[in-house]
Amino acid sequence: MNTLVTGGRGLVGSSIDSKFKPTRNEVDIMELDSIIEYIGVNHIDSIVHCAAKVGGIKANSEHLGEFYYENMMMNTNVLEAARIAGVKKVVSFLSTCVFPDDAIYPLTPCQIHLGEPHPSNYAYAYAKRMLEVQSRAYRDQYGCNFVTVIPCNIYGPHDNYNLDSGHVIPSLIHKCYIAKQNNTDFEIWGTGKPYREFIYSKDVGYITQWVLENYNDAEPLIVSPDEEVCISVVAQEIAWKMGFEGNITYNQKMDGQFRKPSNNMTLKALLPDYKFVPLEFGLKKSIDWFVENYEDARK
Repeated sequence: MNTLVTGGRGLVGSSIDSKFKPTRNEVDIMELDSIIEYIGVNHIDSIVHCAAKVGGIKANSEHLGEFYYENMMMNTNVLEAARIAGVKKVVSFLSTCVFPDDAIYPLTPCQIHLGEPHPSNYAYAYAKRMLEVQSRAYRDQYGCNFVTVIPCNIYGPHDNYNLDSGHVIPSLIHKCYIAKQNNTDFEIWGTGKPYREFIYSKDVGYITQWVLENYNDAEPLIVSPDEEVCISVVAQEIAWKMGFEGNITYNQKMDGQFRKPSNNMTLKALLPDYKFVPLEFGLKKSIDWFVENYEDARK
């Protein structure tokens, strides 16, 4: 396959094997014609759509309009370009934030549109929901083989370690790094009490390749291990692995949803022997990469 990977140099895209990972200078996915031209010139027959404007709870709550507009435009353009150009298959990434704030746990695909998402990131969540709607609508009207996956919180090398816009693990790694360098407290955003599921980027890359070759259903595929971890435990593990011996403090400002456990029974039935990378190993790899690539890392 000639597979275009949007966001190919980011966290997820960097874990997917393809020679078609254009920079923004090569293709602007905010522009429909730019994508169509790239698909035609490079004879693209499949797309893994990873690109998105993403961030942690702070960035989501402070830039609601930007998150909605940019994600809606990127998603709409990529799928429309794929339809026009006759791309055989598209795999697009959703997020567990698409689920209603009052969803029944564990999260299941049938609940996506049954209520309002959490108010801290509703704009991003609705844009991601519409990616599922567009994929399904194009399948129903045009017969497009557009599928979607819903990963839990992804982390790993090449992540965005920015303190304002990064997700929880890369932000904690960067904060701990600074605290150790400056001999200050390691401050955690929120209370540290919420639980999250985490998946290492290499796992996502492997499963995405499998989905590209094997999964053709309209129902979004939830991708997650069977493990919830408390944020405070993650912070303590990061501090230990980075040799930080100072104080860990919590600013109590905002937590987001308390839990978001997901139902991965479909994935387990399809890949019954797959073993996820343990969090302890993934954290070490992520920390080592950040420290070794500190000057060039996104931060």
